[in-house]
Amino acid sequence: QVQLVESGGGLVQPGGSLRLSCSASEDYPSLYAMGWHRQAPGKQRELVAEITNAGSTRYAKSMKGRFTVSRYGAENTVYLLANSVEPEDTAVYYCNAYLEFRSYLSGHVHYWGQGTQVTVSS
Repeated sequence: QVQLVESGGGLVQPGGSLRLSCSASEDYPSLYAMGWHRQAPGKQRELVAEITNAGSTRYAKSMKGRFTVSRYGAENTVYLLANSVEPEDTAVYYCNAYLEFRSYLSGHVHYWGQGTQVTVSS
């Protein structure tokens, strides 16, 4: 069982930057894809961005341009960077991972992290 451990988050000033990272807890063969979802209070969990072990990315339309997902090759660590965050970006951010291509294609996530709270407020 792979565990995903997130770090970063906390309180961020409006207009500031957000940096999150997530690593798999075990020495597991390269996960096919990793990424981030978020869930704001009273809303459904939504995709932010994902990246494969070949560097191919997938963004939610509303996130593209403000969020950047990255990963060093096939390493099982994924990062999320956002600039100029807004109060609307307040949410619990969840790391996720896929074991193989078909699950990534269908959006069937194999593993979730426990989530890290991000609050954008002055």
